[in-house]
Amino acid sequence: MTPLVLGDRTVDPPVVLAPMAGVTNAPFRSLCRRYGPGLVYVNEMVMATGLVRGGRKSESLVSFAPDEEFRSLQLYGSDPEMIGAAVEMLGSRGAVDHVDLNFGCPAPKVTRRGGGAAVPVKRRLLAAIVGAAVRAGARHGIPVTCKFRMGIDDDLLTYLDTGRICEEEGAAAVALHARTAVQHYAPSARWEAIAELKRAVRTIPVLGNGDIWEAADALRMVGETGCDGVVIGRGCLGRPWLFRDLIEAFAGRPAPPVPRLGEVLDTMLEHADALCAHSGADRGIRDFRKHTGWYLTGYPVGGEVRRRFSMVSSFDELAALAGTLDRDVEIVQGGTRIARGHTNGPIRVVLPEGYLDDPDDMTVPDDDVAAALSGG
Repeated sequence: MTPLVLGDRTVDPPVVLAPMAGVTNAPFRSLCRRYGPGLVYVNEMVMATGLVRGGRKSESLVSFAPDEEFRSLQLYGSDPEMIGAAVEMLGSRGAVDHVDLNFGCPAPKVTRRGGGAAVPVKRRLLAAIVGAAVRAGARHGIPVTCKFRMGIDDDLLTYLDTGRICEEEGAAAVALHARTAVQHYAPSARWEAIAELKRAVRTIPVLGNGDIWEAADALRMVGETGCDGVVIGRGCLGRPWLFRDLIEAFAGRPAPPVPRLGEVLDTMLEHADALCAHSGADRGIRDFRKHTGWYLTGYPVGGEVRRRFSMVSSFDELAALAGTLDRDVEIVQGGTRIARGHTNGPIRVVLPEGYLDDPDDMTVPDDDVAAALSGG
């Protein structure tokens, strides 16, 4: 495949870690990067307004490891001025090397303020946001990419226009999560939409996202859609070695064997230790609890063991519990394809009152309210 070029960075193979709230922090990215060096690993989503206004929560999310040579961050918001100012701020501080814009998040706290998946409904507003980010990024050598869904629902599909607008406004690449916001994470992603977007967007790379659980899925997505690369979300939860497998697969080499439980437990402990060092012992182990279920998915350890892992209160307790398990246990048949993370859908998408009345309306939410939402 043709490598993905983001500014001065050449990404080969063209594989990107999707930003996931509460997951893709510095410790997790470092772990993924160890398995798959040279790829793009995007930080958690940060509200642009909160960042510009000095919100503590937003500022705390802009965190990169000392050895993170290509620093990727996703921003979201519905105010072009704030998006542009956030990119300008990050650029002037030399804080990032790449910015991704979120136009796909279906979370109510985001869409009810006109952000995330709500933005593409307003085509003029979308163009203004992307344009502001691209212009600010250009002043600091920061490429801007955009990630979005197919639309709000099947009656309001926006992805083709969104791709074209991002292309016209100077985005370096676009990525499509091949579901609508209403679908959330169920049922299966509709890869045919990625193929349609690839045909509509001709001058910049189109990346595909959705239901890549194994390296073979990525090859199949590229083969079926013609996309220029892949974005990995839930498939790497509890499986950071998926990025190693992807590098091997795109090079035409067979994927390594699925790790036995012992290697999984070692990786789990490494991840937990790094998260505790990053966030503090108490918060770190609390944040890590959700990861234990993902690491153990597909391994026949029993429901009681899973429950005990999900309730650990210290790293020492986690390590002691891991030491009681048989390290030679293998994953069950089909275990790598068991869904991790969110699996629910459809959902009700919450939009601002009257939001669909006028697609040309450029009204943006009150900044002070938006900043409050970000913890500022």
